[in-house]
Amino acid sequence: MPALCRDCLTQFDSGPRCPSCRSPRVLSHPELFDLSIAHMDCDAFYASVEKRDNPDLADKPVIVGGGTRGVVSTCCYIARINGVRSAMPMFQALKLCPQAVVVKPRMSVYVAVSRQIRAMMEDLTPAIEPLSLDEAFLDLTGTTRLHGAPPVVQLARLLRRMEDELGLSGSVGLSHNKFLAKIASDLDKPRGFSVIGRAETEGFLAKRPVRIIWGVGTATQAALEQAGIRTITDLLRWDRRDLNARFGSMGDRLWHLARGIDHRRVQRDERPKSISKETTFSEDTSDADILDGHLWRLAEQVSDRAKAKHLAGKTVVLKLKSTAFQTVTRRHALGDATQTADRIYRAVRELYDHAGTQGPFRLIGVGIADLVAEAEADRHGDLLDPDAGKRAAAERATDAIRARFGNDAIIKGRALR
Repeated sequence: MPALCRDCLTQFDSGPRCPSCRSPRVLSHPELFDLSIAHMDCDAFYASVEKRDNPDLADKPVIVGGGTRGVVSTCCYIARINGVRSAMPMFQALKLCPQAVVVKPRMSVYVAVSRQIRAMMEDLTPAIEPLSLDEAFLDLTGTTRLHGAPPVVQLARLLRRMEDELGLSGSVGLSHNKFLAKIASDLDKPRGFSVIGRAETEGFLAKRPVRIIWGVGTATQAALEQAGIRTITDLLRWDRRDLNARFGSMGDRLWHLARGIDHRRVQRDERPKSISKETTFSEDTSDADILDGHLWRLAEQVSDRAKAKHLAGKTVVLKLKSTAFQTVTRRHALGDATQTADRIYRAVRELYDHAGTQGPFRLIGVGIADLVAEAEADRHGDLLDPDAGKRAAAERATDAIRARFGNDAIIKGRALR
């Protein structure tokens, strides 16, 4: 069976150890050199960057996120062993892992590192579809002749280069389509490399729970369970027409993915439809100052993400969820697309003031939609707000200072509420 040493990249027939360097990190599979669709996911990306930049954190549980009222952005694997998970309320995370070190996110640093990783990917193939700062699909079809090595070797080189040059690790899933590549990358984290071949697709999926299907969330899973569908095998028993009749367009997707069929291509730089950020409170609140502080921080985070993706939004979105779990969404179309935190905050603050509900709230969210390239952002100014241009220039100067000296170099007063 074809095999590859992930440490020295020696190719050989299957065995428990590499014949050249004796490493046990051996990857073997009948289709090892025939597959070319990959998903690469950095391991605990934000937390790993923080540990790299501060060696004192190396052996400590690290949580990247807000204060006691915020949520976990991500955490290292030591913290995960204690039950901490992304999007968990901070107070709950600190109860599970009281010894954790909490670090504020440094988005400008993460963006810079993400671009370094992206440049490494570009050396392999132009067919890259980023999903976030720390993960992407790659299509290496037809690159063997160019690089003198099959895709699996190129990907192993990428992981090794990330560790050698950036001090960061990643996990790769390799398969014959995006759906299976994404599943594979989660099978052996951290520093993992998993392969799902064509011949084993049916057998691999059969016993898996339906939640393994990308896009099956809590609500969909509950609906499937009501229909007696808990595993992929259960799903395979259903006729395609019956699935469509019961679940609409989702039914057709379920039918295909249950059989490992995914015809989606790796789309280079596929533009997202929206950029958003939300926070769930540890205690429901209607305190105006607290909510205003969160609106500003969320606007900043949405702005950071938009700038990192070189995008701007023509529509600003506010999301509120009440104590009774009722969700209110308000949207405002701007006359000119923006990516600045100042304009996003001012628009979403006005939406909040006219939302028609006073809370208390358990969740608040901010977003931008109708995305365009950043070149189209903030071009025309605002005749009703002559100081808007000055504030935008000040914000970009602030971005430059933070990029050089860290996010805490300049902090607005409202961010401390």
